[in-house]
Amino acid sequence: MAGTEGMGGRTVVITGGNTGIGKEAAVALASRGATVVVTARDRAKGEAAVVEIAARSGRDDVGLVDLDLASLASVHRAAADVLDRFPRLDVLVNNAGLMLSHRLTTDEGFEMTLGVNHLGPFLLTTLLLDRLGESAPARIVNVSSIAHWWAIGGMAWDDMQFEHGFNGGQAYARSKLANVLFTRELALRLAGRGITANALHPGFVRSGFGQDGDIAGVSRLGLSLARPFLVSSAVGARTTVYLASSPTVAQATGGYYARCRRRPTAPWARNTEAARRLWETSERLVANGS
Repeated sequence: MAGTEGMGGRTVVITGGNTGIGKEAAVALASRGATVVVTARDRAKGEAAVVEIAARSGRDDVGLVDLDLASLASVHRAAADVLDRFPRLDVLVNNAGLMLSHRLTTDEGFEMTLGVNHLGPFLLTTLLLDRLGESAPARIVNVSSIAHWWAIGGMAWDDMQFEHGFNGGQAYARSKLANVLFTRELALRLAGRGITANALHPGFVRSGFGQDGDIAGVSRLGLSLARPFLVSSAVGARTTVYLASSPTVAQATGGYYARCRRRPTAPWARNTEAARRLWETSERLVANGS
């Protein structure tokens, strides 16, 4: 891929790297010389993915960490595992996510979409920040979505957990907005530490996303009808790989990208006060839930 560089000697952690764009990004970065560590909720699927990634990339050092983002206890264990096994961490890719058509809750009682798409990655990132700093220059790549534009008006602070009527589309949109706001605040807080943070929209990807029983009814039908028009996981992974490895964006931070180009965000994703408030709210929630 144009604009990327060799990754020899670097360690990359990719959440949800056992499937879809996460797996394709893992193959691409491992092929460039990185020691890639993928996380998976299902151990057997993770082990199968490691075998495939190793075979396709020609690497024999692909790692696996167990991680269920719907459990803060699991996030703590995963972070401890990474810190114990890998003396450096150059890139963290928060890739894993989900969409639901009905309300579920995490182990700690958070609405599942918010928990998996934002609170879990938020906690994992903060637990790994010191190791990223020790390995600087380092990068954090957050996989968001153009869906953050659909969260019209921004975060619903009075009902972040959708306790008063669940809307799967809005829950997903707000979680993706949270990714962008988190990236914005993260970039500000990391200034001067040698760690960049950027978010991205991977495109409308033809993968297993939304196909494991997470969504149903009209939403599932809509995804099925759209599948012939979606891009492959390999194409969808290109912007992730670009942000993780390109020298062009080595100093870029706080941005939102699609098709390997910086793009404008929705107006409600540019709110500095909302980004700060989300950080402080997230800190409180993960502290109370741990």
